[in-house]
Amino acid sequence: MSEALDIQQQIFDRMTPEERLHAAIRLYWSARQLKAASLRAQHPEWDEARVAQAVREAFLYARTD
Repeated sequence: MSEALDIQQQIFDRMTPEERLHAAIRLYWSARQLKAASLRAQHPEWDEARVAQAVREAFLYARTD
């Protein structure tokens, strides 16, 4: 696992700030898509508007401690 982290760190170190920003943006939108897919699986009765609302709320109130 440590070797994989080292390789990942080397890749990030070679990225420009702009590339890092784009990677972070892609990660953010990927996380939102995964959350939406999870909510659809948990609540198949919800329409897309309800799923979108729940995703917004999840990210609005997300915390990192």
